[in-house]
Amino acid sequence: MSCCSASVMVGPTDPPADDQPGAAVQDELWLESREIAPGQRLSELSVPTIHCVGCIRTIEEGLKAVPGVLDARVNLTAKRVSVQWEGSRAPALIETLKDLGYAAHPWQAAGEKKDEVLARLLRALAVAGFASSNIMLLSVSVWSGADAQARDIFHWISALIALPVLIYSGRIFYLSAWSALRRGHTNMDVPISIGISLAFCLSLYDTMRSGPHAYFDGVVMLLFFLLIGRTLDHVMRERTRSAVKGLARLASKGALVEKEDGTRAYLPVEEIQVGSRVIVAAGERIPVDARVLAGSSDLDAALVTGESDPQPVGPGAQLQAGTLNLTGPLTLEATATVQNSFLSEMVRLMEAAEAGRSTYRRIADRVSRLFAPTVHTLSFLSFLGWMVATGDPHRAITIAVAVLIITCPCALGLSVPMVQVVAARRLFDRGILLKDGGGLERMAEIDTVVFDKTGTLTLGRPVLQNRNGLDSDHLDLAAALAAHSRHPHSRALVDAHPTARPTAFIEVAERPGFGVEARLGEDVYRLGLPAWALADQAQQREVANKTVLSKNGKLLAAYSFIDPLRPEAAAALRDLQRKGLKLEILSGDHQAAVEALARKVGVSAWQARMRPADKTARLTALAEQGRKVLMVGDGLNDAPALAAAHVSMAPANAADVGRNAADLVFLGEGLDAVPEAFAVAKRSARLVRQNFALSFTYNAIALPFAILGFVTPLFASVAMSCSSIVVVANAMRLNRGARRRNPEASGTMSNSIRVNPEPVR
Repeated sequence: MSCCSASVMVGPTDPPADDQPGAAVQDELWLESREIAPGQRLSELSVPTIHCVGCIRTIEEGLKAVPGVLDARVNLTAKRVSVQWEGSRAPALIETLKDLGYAAHPWQAAGEKKDEVLARLLRALAVAGFASSNIMLLSVSVWSGADAQARDIFHWISALIALPVLIYSGRIFYLSAWSALRRGHTNMDVPISIGISLAFCLSLYDTMRSGPHAYFDGVVMLLFFLLIGRTLDHVMRERTRSAVKGLARLASKGALVEKEDGTRAYLPVEEIQVGSRVIVAAGERIPVDARVLAGSSDLDAALVTGESDPQPVGPGAQLQAGTLNLTGPLTLEATATVQNSFLSEMVRLMEAAEAGRSTYRRIADRVSRLFAPTVHTLSFLSFLGWMVATGDPHRAITIAVAVLIITCPCALGLSVPMVQVVAARRLFDRGILLKDGGGLERMAEIDTVVFDKTGTLTLGRPVLQNRNGLDSDHLDLAAALAAHSRHPHSRALVDAHPTARPTAFIEVAERPGFGVEARLGEDVYRLGLPAWALADQAQQREVANKTVLSKNGKLLAAYSFIDPLRPEAAAALRDLQRKGLKLEILSGDHQAAVEALARKVGVSAWQARMRPADKTARLTALAEQGRKVLMVGDGLNDAPALAAAHVSMAPANAADVGRNAADLVFLGEGLDAVPEAFAVAKRSARLVRQNFALSFTYNAIALPFAILGFVTPLFASVAMSCSSIVVVANAMRLNRGARRRNPEASGTMSNSIRVNPEPVR
């Protein structure tokens, strides 16, 4: 059982025994749940068939009616349901969901799997597109004046092409509609299914009677456009699910544990108890929160602090689970179990933030609550009215079908995803990746921007300061020693002096947590911490916080490093302030460094020494004040804050988990990507509103003509398609005036940066 799974069980290990039907399922739910308060537990369920706001409402209301259930929340993006309950045994959650028409099973963090829903949508879309093009060719022949015999042949061929499309591609909507109807409620797929089915049956009836009109082209075209909208929406939603999975990959599966008799055994991480002696080699991650008993090393603690500089650790140091041991072996004493470790707490923070996003509802989803019953009512009233007026059931059905088709929400369904796709392309041309279409909507709503410091406002990699004022001979020695180490300061020395003369050092060794030591003849050279490299304590105090080069314990040179400010950082922040946005800086770095940077970029609100939970708490406090916050961060420690923010953004060189948790990722080094993304988001929001207005205007104009009998099902399909084309064309206006990103002038993920960063002094 993964330490990061939401199914970690903290309470009793044995569920109550029961021989009643369904007891095994409830026992499994008990085992897979975790205690969140005395007498209260939380179950996480995977429900893959959730796809709209109607599903959310049905599931939440259905589960809340189950005895013992305190609350139920649906995460539409992750297709997950979180249920809080109380009692001595788990409620019948899975059975209730089954009765509501949704297959469910306990959720567990898992590896990447093929997206079967997307594959099914793409296959259905391909079939509908191929059939639509072929039927339209046949229809052109009919419209061009084919004789009756040729017309009938073309109609029959069209029927033979349309039938498998109706069955194969239409099942996406049929299954959803049937699931809703058999549970006594409706959704947007119900009128779609009725409309295409009636249109096909009416066309088949007219073909059998050698009628002049058939609407197979309209049926297949309608399916094609609807599937485009459904597929685009699914793709945008799927991009938001990988953050917690990425964080879970940082968890150790096990560790080498030293037993009381001195023997060692590799144990699963779940079996490590408080007080266990754990051996962690260089290159391994810390499995649980622990205290160092023996050994010295450098630790990559970016997960905790967000700072790129490794931290030297020795006996007595407290380490957090998920941090990386870099240089030397350590003997640790576990101070927490895996369920209570720092990494598990980060996962819980991210899951809570992600679940909170399920309250966000798109306007199109909210409209769907009223759409289906309204369309059904209008279509039925049209049928009754024409039956009374003419007594002709064929004409009455034809008009009713035309009403269903012409009011199909195809344009409405395309209004949001088409703008998001065009915006994603526009942002990509500017070096910004949009992962979540909902993130674009939230970006347009922000009034506050919160920045991390290291790796976000700065580049997150040290650079040697004042190189021109340094002794070249000493720099040759320092760079030659640094070439034997992977410490960031060593790499910065090598990068700053690539033409260093080779030096024939002997007995070169890296001392974990201290530096590099080597011999040259009878002399001993050291590059690293002053307290280790220098014998004179006065000199140690004089060059504290610097990297020193010494010869036989005497100081030769001291080197300072800076973290360069990102290109365009100050200008980008001024641009955001001119747009009326409030700015803050939250950093895990020490106070002096954060204050200096905040003063340089013109931000008055800042906080230092912020841990992941502190950042998340600050964002929560801002949200409670009614603020809509954009979080811009890069580190592992920023992942919960990125997930908790109203919308989030990260650079491409951020940690995997940081990138996964963010809604947008910018590829270049320039921070001008932030105001650029905000500008695109604001314009996208305007276009979405315009698309909604166009969709409603179209229905307001077209619907009376359909009810009055001036529209055939074929014309209704064409009109519906035209309304979709208008919406698409309006979305394409987002590209007006767009200029492509110039790779010669902008940074990329590669090292070919042509911008000279401004250092933070």
